Amino acid sequence: MRSLVIYLLLTTSALAQDTMTAKEFDEHVTGRTVTFLNELGQDYGVERYMEGQRVMWSDFNGTCQYGIWFESKGDICFRYDGDPQHKCWAVYDSPDGMRATYTTSPPHNTIIEDLDRDTPLICNDLSS
Repeated sequence: MRSLVIYLLLTTSALAQDTMTAKEFDEHVTGRTVTFLNELGQDYGVERYMEGQRVMWSDFNGTCQYGIWFESKGDICFRYDGDPQHKCWAVYDSPDGMRATYTTSPPHNTIIEDLDRDTPLICNDLSS
């Protein structure tokens, strides 16, 4: 029951906030490499945000994916090379860093920007 109350408080809090616009998201991330944690505080992945809404993602396994991001219906969506399915997130800004909830399909996981880490993006599969 306590977990349900905490979940409802987090969900209600996120719903009360406005999602970041594409412009706000671009200003927050471009030129940065951001480390994300899941809701339990465990490593989720690292993404480098480059000019022109280009991205490079890795989930800590040394394999990187190139992609792009774009705004769709108020969400920030990502399409990665070799994956025709785009992935959309409702992204919120907070003093504790960005918080994003997956909206493409259940489960609607939430990830959190880790402001305390500057994890490098390691791509073992790239030759250059």
